[in-house]
Amino acid sequence: MENQSISKNLLYQRKLKGYTQEELSDRTTVGIRTIQRIEKGEVTPHLQTIKLLATALEIKVEDLLPIENPKEEAIQQKWLLLLHATPFLGLMIPICNILLPVFLWIHKREDNKIYDVHGRAVINFQITMTILFLLSFISLVTIKGIGFFLFIAVIPFCFIVMIINIVSVLNSQKFYYPLSIPFLKKNKSIKNINFLIILISIGFIGCTDTKSKQIVRLDQSIITKDSLTSKVNQLVSDANVHGIAITLFDENQITYQKTFGYKNYEHKKQLTDSTNMYGASFSKAVFGVLIMKLVEENVIDLDTPLESYLPKKVYEYEPMTRWHDDFSSLKNDSLYHKITARMCLAHTTGFHNYRWFEPDHKLRVHFEPGSKYSYSGEGFIYLQVVIEKLLGKGLEEIAQEKIFKPLKMNNSSYQWNKKFENDFAHGHSKEGKLFKKDKDNEPRGGGTLETTTEDYSKFLEAVLQNKIITKSSWDEMFKSQIRIRTLAQFGPLSHKKSDINDAIQLGYGLGWGVLKSPYGIGAFKEGHGDGFQHYSILFPKAKKGIMIMTNSANGESIFKELLEVALGDIYTPWKWQNYVPYNHKKVSQKTNSTFVKNNEIL
Repeated sequence: MENQSISKNLLYQRKLKGYTQEELSDRTTVGIRTIQRIEKGEVTPHLQTIKLLATALEIKVEDLLPIENPKEEAIQQKWLLLLHATPFLGLMIPICNILLPVFLWIHKREDNKIYDVHGRAVINFQITMTILFLLSFISLVTIKGIGFFLFIAVIPFCFIVMIINIVSVLNSQKFYYPLSIPFLKKNKSIKNINFLIILISIGFIGCTDTKSKQIVRLDQSIITKDSLTSKVNQLVSDANVHGIAITLFDENQITYQKTFGYKNYEHKKQLTDSTNMYGASFSKAVFGVLIMKLVEENVIDLDTPLESYLPKKVYEYEPMTRWHDDFSSLKNDSLYHKITARMCLAHTTGFHNYRWFEPDHKLRVHFEPGSKYSYSGEGFIYLQVVIEKLLGKGLEEIAQEKIFKPLKMNNSSYQWNKKFENDFAHGHSKEGKLFKKDKDNEPRGGGTLETTTEDYSKFLEAVLQNKIITKSSWDEMFKSQIRIRTLAQFGPLSHKKSDINDAIQLGYGLGWGVLKSPYGIGAFKEGHGDGFQHYSILFPKAKKGIMIMTNSANGESIFKELLEVALGDIYTPWKWQNYVPYNHKKVSQKTNSTFVKNNEIL
């Protein structure tokens, strides 16, 4: 039946054109005998032969073929599945949700008309969704509220429709793609879709470039990086901040890192991200992670009294350092033996911040350990000394092994290193005078960290990415161990009760301060030394954070505004931390007058 249809069509078209069999053969590479056999219906010609005859007769192939396409193959589910499923790769690789179906469609559309129909439907839908995604991204930037809703709605809608169609196609070979714009109609040239793909690609590149120049804050509002840089320059100038480094994190990665001002204001030497900076109490955040690593390795337990790890009383050991491992004054203390690692990291030991705040400079416990918060560097020292005696290693060696080397913090140390000599930052007084660089500190986990903004940014990025220790350990670190209800962190006001920070449930975790916000836990750490003032806060659930390091006694005066502008952080308890803005009327600074000694914070 099929042979007869081809023979009749060929005979009809040949005579219509007025060709003899010999003339038609001369116009093609098909022999006279083959043409005769085709017209008699004795053979079924190959599709290539039919194409040659159609070309010679100047007609379409369809004019010679019978109604049934001779090349139609049995419909195979694998090809339909590929057509409808490959766009999922576009979720990982931009534009592949269009390019892959286009490739399959071009390859298979002539094999079976169902591939042509399904292919066009898939491609039209994917182009439509891609355009909607680009428009929703623009609305995210330009329309607050509804723009965010549109942005997050497009991908789930596309995902659901694709899943439904895959199931439907496998069961009944039917499809339904709502909202599709028919860019690719039946018999439409592939050139048109190529043009569309080029336009969409340009749009994606433009959006990607735009996104790379923007910072998305906690509340999803946006500021451009250029605007932030201009704002920082303005703040630095207005508040006379001599040097500052800022790093912003989004999606658990560094998205903005920049330094401003000088490492040496007197000689106008520029501060860079590789310049050595004194870390002050940023030391404690690193030390806290180090201790949690040792907890995971079963070296120590958080809730076992530290004294029990030593073969003799801590006050019986001969001091090996200038002062910090001398615990002889605890001989007659009746409370210190209750102190655990958890209490040291949460600042509930009962020790003063440092022993030199005692009238006689002798260390003692002032309240029942674990009962309340009182910031104490001495607690960190006590824990450090116990760990060093347990492991037979110094803090520097342990920190290099567990933290600095794994994170490639190659310019970080708990002690001064000769390699820092060529590029280090001086601390500056409010008037811009240089503080002498302290280079003889013995390693102390609470306050002798030497680092760079690049290195400490690596550390904070590792914190957001749950590196070094397990997720459960990070959760324990950032869990509030003790609530804080005082007017200030230091000074006389630290003894005044207040509910001013109850809204953020201010507390302390293990080595980090913690607060609650609509965006989850905020884990923060300050640093304060002679001419060095630092602050960092991370929001792990939101995958965002900020690090600010300054080598200026005016640094803290811009923290409040900088946190709000750069991150949208309005939760940091700046009054409790005494971060008085430079443009506010100054309160009495008596509470700060004894914060610093031996270049350590406080």
